[in-house]
Amino acid sequence: MSRDALVEVEDLEKHYYENDTLIDRLLGREPTAVRAVDGVSFEVERGETLGLVGESGCGKSTTSETLLGLREATGGSVRFDGDDVFEMSTAERKEFRRNAQIVFQDPFSSLDPRMTVGEIVTEGLRIHDEAGSAERTARARELLERVGLSARQVDRYPHEFSGGQRQRVGIARALALDPEFVVLDEPVSALDVSVQAQVLNLLEDLQAEFGLTFLFVAHDLSVVRHISDRVAVMYLGKIVETGPVDEIFEDPQHPYTQALLDSVPRASVEEYGRRGGRLEGDVPSPRNPPSGCRFHTRCPHAREACTRELPPDYDAGANHESACFRVDDTHEYWNSEPLEHVDETDEPMGGGVADDD
Repeated sequence: MSRDALVEVEDLEKHYYENDTLIDRLLGREPTAVRAVDGVSFEVERGETLGLVGESGCGKSTTSETLLGLREATGGSVRFDGDDVFEMSTAERKEFRRNAQIVFQDPFSSLDPRMTVGEIVTEGLRIHDEAGSAERTARARELLERVGLSARQVDRYPHEFSGGQRQRVGIARALALDPEFVVLDEPVSALDVSVQAQVLNLLEDLQAEFGLTFLFVAHDLSVVRHISDRVAVMYLGKIVETGPVDEIFEDPQHPYTQALLDSVPRASVEEYGRRGGRLEGDVPSPRNPPSGCRFHTRCPHAREACTRELPPDYDAGANHESACFRVDDTHEYWNSEPLEHVDETDEPMGGGVADDD
């Protein structure tokens, strides 16, 4: 882990269990684990924006909520500024709550419709028993203006605002306690494109002004490229590739990342399919994930070795890691048979030569 990491996530797991009620137990039914997050590791360095991307249902939001302690982890650890979040005392957890905030995806359901925006923005101050009523109102006015709203709107209710304005209220609420770390869970996905740009520019300005560290969860790759310093790509509960944003977008090493980038709309049909080929099949169920590499059932380069062994994170250079056997031209992958759905000749990612002996 980096010595400058503010957040360190190691082997984080969050499993949900079906058939686990008292009646199920009395009837002798075995619980079924849904492996929403299954051994995720990454770090977020102080002052940077790490983009966490992947298809819907891959576990991005569950990861972000679990690392904040909003969901109870099944396994693994999260360290914030060197301290284990899951081992914190009540007082330490309260301080952690001050320093780590979240902006939720839905700018309407995340705001209490019975509270004014002033009460919403300063709720954290009230919970932490900071400042009196007058000071909290003044703080709410200040924050509303800082996120591009009017201080005169402090007594209005969420339904009186547009979607973009409500998201600005959510951002103001996250800033009220002067946090160091903010999780942005799909913060612009519900907004119009023109409003998205405004909110993204606001987030960049706030990060520069307050020295914030962001975990930016999204599925829109163009948004991720605009705002992120580094990117972590997630598939079926696991991280499959991480690296600097330009490395990921210009030289993706994992077939899933290549397929994601190929799926981005382009001006002409000739520009499609240049990296990794079209994805086949559906995303497997986290109730029964594939053995070995979880992507092998859809991968256009999969070989028999991919079904037996989970790929480690291979060093692809320039602080770039990829969990794909194709990165290592000495792995047995190169001597194993392609799977039935693979019908192309493969070549080593790094330009190395496979051992044919």
